[in-house]
Amino acid sequence: MELRRALVRAAVSRPGVLLAVSPGATRQRLAVEAELARRGWPCVSGPVEADLLVIVGDRDGEGDEGDGVAGLWHGIPAPKARVRITDPERVADALERGLADLSRGEHEAHHTHCEQHEQHEQQQDSGTDPHSDHSGHDMHGGHHGHAGHDMGLVEGLPMADRADDRDGLRLDVLHVPLGPVLADWPAGLVLHLALQGDIVQEATVGPVTASRAPHPPFWDEPWLRASRGGHVSQGDAARRLCAAHLDSLGRFFAVAGWDDMAARTRFVRDRALAGAAAAELTSLVDPLIRRAQRSRTLRWLTTGLGVLPAEDARLRGVTGPALVADGDAYSRMLVWLDAVGRSAAACDVTETLDAAEVVGPRGRLDTPVPPSRALLDSLPRLLDGTEFACARIIVASLDPDLDEPTHVPAPGTVHRHG
Repeated sequence: MELRRALVRAAVSRPGVLLAVSPGATRQRLAVEAELARRGWPCVSGPVEADLLVIVGDRDGEGDEGDGVAGLWHGIPAPKARVRITDPERVADALERGLADLSRGEHEAHHTHCEQHEQHEQQQDSGTDPHSDHSGHDMHGGHHGHAGHDMGLVEGLPMADRADDRDGLRLDVLHVPLGPVLADWPAGLVLHLALQGDIVQEATVGPVTASRAPHPPFWDEPWLRASRGGHVSQGDAARRLCAAHLDSLGRFFAVAGWDDMAARTRFVRDRALAGAAAAELTSLVDPLIRRAQRSRTLRWLTTGLGVLPAEDARLRGVTGPALVADGDAYSRMLVWLDAVGRSAAACDVTETLDAAEVVGPRGRLDTPVPPSRALLDSLPRLLDGTEFACARIIVASLDPDLDEPTHVPAPGTVHRHG
């Protein structure tokens, strides 16, 4: 009992936070991440490590049970708490509520543990222990289920099928979904991978299931506002561009395992969004840029992954940094770094942004297909034949923003082509 109390006290003092972010909630996510950094509360990668589940965004009143959050919640060990955040101005209040709920959870955790222990003993007495019961699953032949593939389940995990690999050998095929809720992952993205060994044999992008949002994507907002005749300074657009690429770089570094660099990058992102002057931002981003460019380990980890030649990118409608990079994940990172340096230096420029320059962080906004839609369409080919461990780096190097495909433009907004 004393050990349990000690664990509860530790969880309350510095709770591990699992973020579940909906498409369209970028502004809220950024506010949550900034507040968590201020408090020193760590973001965790999975339910087992979590104490507090923070659901970010609103799916038009849709309950938690329908968006994958229920599975996360059940996977978090007690004591635990959860909050939903829809207002970026009320983040601190929501986290305080979650902390209060967590601090009251000691009795609940003990009660739940006793109930589970009693239930387990009753099931053993009746011969129905769930940990030894595989009834309903054909462990040899599998059964028709997940996504139309022949798969069985053992302890909730998918069994493998068999198929010919690229060398004509019969190897197991495992169908693995990634997303929509995953640390350092584009909010709402679902990838379905078919793996043989650790090689991706096939990748498909799941449909974007979030409700269509009438408000503009956070990262694209300055350019869209200018295209509608609103006054936007070049400095405001440069600041948003700088922060957007720092956000992408933070995710890229985190997925590559460089946690310290990811934290530093997100700190600078938050300073940019808080209105720091160009001189301060330049003094902050220059060391980051030099450090990333000089890292031999990062170059070794990311060179050759997800090669997207400019010609292929152009054919697929890609118009942003991925087109400029004309290469692999490492090349795309270098393009981001260059853009961060230039945009940080321009954050104080007061001249009006040219309304004809409708180019956001991920590409042109005056085409029928949103920039991130083109990035999503490019993903399957880039993932095909890669190692599973590299898949997340490739995704992070494109960093599609699912706020864009869920945005419904106002009538007469941004219909130019070019």
